[in-house]
Amino acid sequence: MSEAVDMAPGPRNLSRLFRPRSIAVIGGGWGLAVVEQCLKMGFEGPIWPVHPKREEMHGIPCIPSIEDLPEPPDATFIGVNRHLTVEAVAALSRMGAGGAVCFASGFAEAEDGREAGADLQARLVAAAGDMPIVGPNCYGMINYLDGALLWPDQHGGRREEKGVALLTQSGNMLINLTMQARGLPLAYCIAAGNQAQTGLAEMAMACLDDERVSAVGLHIEGVGDVRAFEALAARARALRKPVVAVKVGRSAEAQAAMVSHTASLSGGDAAARAFLKRLAIPCLDSLPEFLETLKLLHVLGPMPGREIASISCSGGEAGLMADAVVGRRLRYRPMTVAEKAPVTEVLGPLVTVANPLDYHTFIWGDEARMTAAFTAMLQAGFDASVFVLDFPRLDRCTDASWHAAVEGIKGAQRATGARVVVTASLGENMPEARVAEFAASGIAGLHGVTETMAALEAAADVAVVWDGPAPAPVLLGGGAGTRTLDEAAAKALLAKYGVTVPRGVGGATPEELGAASAALAFPVAVKALGLAHKTEAGAVKLGLGDAAAVRDAASAMPAGSGFLAEEMVAGAVAELIVGVVRDPVYGFAMTLGAGGVLTEMLADSATLLLPATEREVRAALDGLRVAPLLRGYRGKPGADMDALVAAIMAVQDCVTAEADRLAELEINPLMATPAGAVAVDALIRMED
Repeated sequence: MSEAVDMAPGPRNLSRLFRPRSIAVIGGGWGLAVVEQCLKMGFEGPIWPVHPKREEMHGIPCIPSIEDLPEPPDATFIGVNRHLTVEAVAALSRMGAGGAVCFASGFAEAEDGREAGADLQARLVAAAGDMPIVGPNCYGMINYLDGALLWPDQHGGRREEKGVALLTQSGNMLINLTMQARGLPLAYCIAAGNQAQTGLAEMAMACLDDERVSAVGLHIEGVGDVRAFEALAARARALRKPVVAVKVGRSAEAQAAMVSHTASLSGGDAAARAFLKRLAIPCLDSLPEFLETLKLLHVLGPMPGREIASISCSGGEAGLMADAVVGRRLRYRPMTVAEKAPVTEVLGPLVTVANPLDYHTFIWGDEARMTAAFTAMLQAGFDASVFVLDFPRLDRCTDASWHAAVEGIKGAQRATGARVVVTASLGENMPEARVAEFAASGIAGLHGVTETMAALEAAADVAVVWDGPAPAPVLLGGGAGTRTLDEAAAKALLAKYGVTVPRGVGGATPEELGAASAALAFPVAVKALGLAHKTEAGAVKLGLGDAAAVRDAASAMPAGSGFLAEEMVAGAVAELIVGVVRDPVYGFAMTLGAGGVLTEMLADSATLLLPATEREVRAALDGLRVAPLLRGYRGKPGADMDALVAAIMAVQDCVTAEADRLAELEINPLMATPAGAVAVDALIRMED
């Protein structure tokens, strides 16, 4: 058994439940399956089937009741109906059991017309008291390290000495994940179910505390407790054990409540991904990418940088690998003359040495020359070096001639200590046995080029966050947004916190506005107040040259709550959107992107959770497709980036100060000029 890492304890101690020395099984049909799985996996501790009528289960004598157990069990699988489940949990808690998996459904996930499932779930939690429970409505847990299963079905795993933990809210998804044939060693597989008492993040922390766990993978449908996930990220950072996620679900409901462009860009899913990124929890887009990332992290850990090399024996493969980094935060660093020389010496003058490298087949089968060439390449010091090596199918072919390549890669890694990945361009061309062979030599064997690049990028993302300051807790506010400020009031509030707005005047009628506009420098813009999406409503007129034109333009606009005339902003390098919405789970999400009337069409945006640092803001701006305009495009002047970042940080100051009543804020556009940044249009929704 592994001892937990000495860290501050969480709200519940899950060590007995997750690493049990004794297991009780309550229930007949499902209980039989659990006992069978424990016996198959070779669990070494006592197994106590509890059933009032059965004599035995798979040769193990049954105990008639919980009260008759010889001692409080460390872990219990409860496979009876939901009402008996509540009674069983209460009995186990009274006797000091270590914890239980509650298999039954019919709790908060369902209403049956007789009794509210949510009420029954509350009774279940109360019955548990301080005893940890997993579920209800969950498949259970597999501990492959100790052969302990609270699991009523088949699975595809085997006993391991070290591996990754997989946690999901879907039992069926977890079964599928255990069936992977990618050579990923599994330490724990846990289905969280309803998370009535113990949440996904808390379970993940308990897995991290096992020294035999190298990384944790989360399949997330929704994050219920952001503070718990922040605690998980802090634990992972302290232990230097990565956590990665694959997330499903988009929150259309959260977006429907918003009135700004920002909502369409930073709804629940965007906020969730920004939250996970902030915590150094990479969010992968598919299960293959998810599993390959875990495998890479299990073998090599986070990547120290983003400079990679590709090594293959085919020009086609070299081209495939070159294209695979397009759009990713990875880079093929060009090799220096000094770095190329030893590679050329081995390969000869007919091979062009470059990165990606096509070493041709001149040395294929010559283990000594392959080792020498690979060693010379690895000595260039890339953050990771990727060998492309597809193995033949053994039911029709032989892989005998691959021996020299495999041994050459292993020998080069031993000689240099470099981070080495071997990938197959087609996932099925990397046998599971080869993955284990490579892992034994400290080499990550991965499946598929796309999946490999996603894994490398994610591994680098973890290191980037870990190498920086620990993120501050996200800003959670309480504003419900019952009132939308008109543009003049919104700009006044922004100006209070340091955001630059155009010089302007207001008027209740077109005539009042026309008279007041004489104090402005023409040309000016006129807007009707109190209307959302003013451009679409015909409530904006630009480039007006005198007071009469101002009056006439206001007269032609739809009725609102008054009018606003402002001096035009000249010399804009780019129009940006800066929007903030309060996500019901993750707090305030800030969207930065290409602004103006084409905001949604361009969909060029990045989402940050607040509070954000200036470094994060600059990185987000630099990642936009309009970033070349901000830097100065084709000889034209660039934006004042310091002023632009200062304006965005001033928006954050406004949100922070008004968090208790703010629901939504948007500046669109924020005009970025060579001399500053000006909020030309603004919308704010707050509580009364």
